Amino acid sequence: MRIALFDFRQTVDYRLEVLSGLTVAMALIPEAVAFALIAGLSPLTGLYAAFVVGLVASVFGGRPGMISGATGAVAVVVAALAISHGPEYIFATVVLAGVLQLLAGLMKLGKLMRLVPQPVIFGFVNGLAIIIGGSQLAQFKDDSGAWLGREELLVFGGLTLLSMAIIAFLPKWTKKVPAGLTAILVVFGLAAALGIDTKTVGDLASIQGGFPPFHLPAVPMTLETLTIIFPYAAVVAGVGLIESLLTLNILDEITGTRGHGNRECVAQGAANVLSGLFSGMGGCAMIGQSLINVSSGARARLSGIVAAVMLLVFIVFGAPLIERLPMAALTGLMIMVAIGTFEWASLRTFRRMPASDVFIMVLVTLVTAFLHNLALAVLIGVVVAALVFAWDNAIRIRARKRIDENGWKHYELYGPLFFGSTTVFAEKFDVQGDPEHVVLDFAESRVVDMSAIEALNRVTSRYAQAGKKVHLRHLSEDCRALVDKAKSIIEVNHYEDPTYKVVSDAL
Repeated sequence: MRIALFDFRQTVDYRLEVLSGLTVAMALIPEAVAFALIAGLSPLTGLYAAFVVGLVASVFGGRPGMISGATGAVAVVVAALAISHGPEYIFATVVLAGVLQLLAGLMKLGKLMRLVPQPVIFGFVNGLAIIIGGSQLAQFKDDSGAWLGREELLVFGGLTLLSMAIIAFLPKWTKKVPAGLTAILVVFGLAAALGIDTKTVGDLASIQGGFPPFHLPAVPMTLETLTIIFPYAAVVAGVGLIESLLTLNILDEITGTRGHGNRECVAQGAANVLSGLFSGMGGCAMIGQSLINVSSGARARLSGIVAAVMLLVFIVFGAPLIERLPMAALTGLMIMVAIGTFEWASLRTFRRMPASDVFIMVLVTLVTAFLHNLALAVLIGVVVAALVFAWDNAIRIRARKRIDENGWKHYELYGPLFFGSTTVFAEKFDVQGDPEHVVLDFAESRVVDMSAIEALNRVTSRYAQAGKKVHLRHLSEDCRALVDKAKSIIEVNHYEDPTYKVVSDAL
């Protein structure tokens, strides 16, 4: 497979790519450390995951400019396993999750993201923005969980506001340098020059380390081990793919280009397999860092590669310097990411969107924000949207009625015939009052499932008992195949004139 560092045949600004990657690398450090601590693992476990997953996904992934690394969603899933069985079982779980993601990509399941409706995406993005913004409140507290003292709070808040102001207003003057990187350097320089005592990256944990060590997970290769790790691996794989593919879709909309979902699944799988083998906790695409990267002007793979490589450089060589970075600069950066992530336009659609779509969007937002379970939020949204769609279509089946020159009665159906619409469908017919020949015309309708076939069987049986014949016309090829398969179970009189074809989805 040919890997191009610069996709979509567009001009690449190498300076912006490198500077954007450097900004992302700095933003990755505190999050990777925090997520590792959430999972009950060593900070280096999160940093190694950010490096390995970030590098592999940037090189082989389906979306140039998208950033991957250690994420909170994965940390929350594996935290219980880390407590009960230790880090080696985490590494084995991550490897197995990667294998499952590889299989999903090879089976081309990436296109299932088409089933996620826009209100669910809006809700997911808004909920994620709330999570990103809300998680920054912890930076305004001390180790005991109490708010910082008045003086310390004023200093930290002032530096945070300065970082936010630079990110907000610098792009209006110049876009030659990423605003996020400028904010970090200005706050860092100001704190160092004035000797300001404030929280730094080093207050979280030391990031000093070496190259990620390779080793096979030290777990028994038994069926018992598999039964322990498989449920966690399945959830990690599902959460990772959902986050990655949704992030890919969001960046597609922002950049006006199209990524490759199946390729991203394969890349995420390979990244997690290697992450588990190189002492990492696993991960997936990160919407916050991806937005930092794209908003800085990056559009190619180089930025993600630079971010991953620079992260490793910081770990091996630059830890003492990076640990002195004020957390206020990174906090301001993440708050601005949260503001930019929120789909403010979605609020203006409340009076324009159907009430069901508004409900779905708000529901997904709340589940995402308060349960911090992104996969569950998307799943709930898709299920509710599917139920709403089924209900709406259940009441849409209609039948135009006419008598032709031969005295045959035609029922020209429109709307899908499926499990939700069979009751309404059955009420359309006047078996006793209809003539000897009745035509059911499906030119504008489709037989969708077994319930629909059973409904057809009941209707035609009622006409047969009355000594009348039913003619099924304009059944599409897939509908005819469905009816043919059911002939051994039920009896449908006969059909004719199958002139209607369905466009297949070959993508």
